[in-house]
Amino acid sequence: MPPGPWRLPLIGNMHQLVGSLPHHRLRDLAKKYGPLMHLQLGESSIIVVSSAEIAEEVLKTHGVIFANRPFLVSTRVLAYDFTDIMFAPYGNYWRQLRKICTTELLSTSRVKSFRSIREEETSNLIKTIYSNEGGLLIDLSEKIYALTYGITARASFGKKCKDQQKFISIAMEVLRIASGFSIADLYPSIGMLEVISGMKSKVEKLHQEQDRILENILDEHIERKQTTKTGQGEAEEDLVDVFLRLQQDGDLEFPLTNNSIKAVIWDIFVGGSETSSTTVEWAMSEMLKNPRVMKEAQAEGVERLWGWISMAREWRWQISMQKRGGRRSVVVEFSQSWRGRVGRFPVLFL
Repeated sequence: MPPGPWRLPLIGNMHQLVGSLPHHRLRDLAKKYGPLMHLQLGESSIIVVSSAEIAEEVLKTHGVIFANRPFLVSTRVLAYDFTDIMFAPYGNYWRQLRKICTTELLSTSRVKSFRSIREEETSNLIKTIYSNEGGLLIDLSEKIYALTYGITARASFGKKCKDQQKFISIAMEVLRIASGFSIADLYPSIGMLEVISGMKSKVEKLHQEQDRILENILDEHIERKQTTKTGQGEAEEDLVDVFLRLQQDGDLEFPLTNNSIKAVIWDIFVGGSETSSTTVEWAMSEMLKNPRVMKEAQAEGVERLWGWISMAREWRWQISMQKRGGRRSVVVEFSQSWRGRVGRFPVLFL
């Protein structure tokens, strides 16, 4: 095992993570024990990677060895017994889901087909902010999340679901629980801890609401598909429709169940909404701290606006950027600027 701090019986190193933010404590410990460090949290043996070079070895060069995710209480319930793509064990079933995502759900042509959705939702956000009168404060985090939710929901479900706010609140609570601390996850051999800690009942209550909304979405698509078959209308295929088509007609090694469809759609919704909104929010925060970058971004925004007005759409903008060697986008620039900081933050493997 790699070196690590001394540990106490039963609790291991848990006491050394108390007192400040976990990633700050891990950073401080890594400075003392090195970029590859071993911690014991309850029954869980954890390796902490705090170096970009070692992280590349772990995540890329030897990625298959570390491909599996830990089996946590919350993810077992909310991921429909690990039938989604994010937490499914590495193997043939996971490969099948990945293939469906790359060839059917997230192909280049399908992503391009969502362009009008992205433009419309972004335009609506700009109008909402612009129409704000009296200088009232705007919760930009909430607006950005609503934007990414709208884009993801319309691409996945064909429209925003009627339980929009409830769905968003469930997603936020799920992320909070999944990224938080659970004593039951650290002592998996003691099954009663799930009940005593209240984690099981809390997660199951969330799952009931999550499943109700996703089941309604599936039922609406099945009904619409039957209506289309009888010649009463036509509908463009969204991501749920793709799954239903593969469920009925696809020659798959592992047949898709309704639960596995709901699990993957949930992954797409949460992953497409939360990660995008967080990236945009952090990018805007970084620009506020750096007036020069903000000024450049504003100048690019004005230039692009005039490009739209003159019907010079996205392809023209990309060509001009390539010729001038300019920024492709603020988000790309932000992502590249943070790439060099990977070594400052630890990666955990359970």
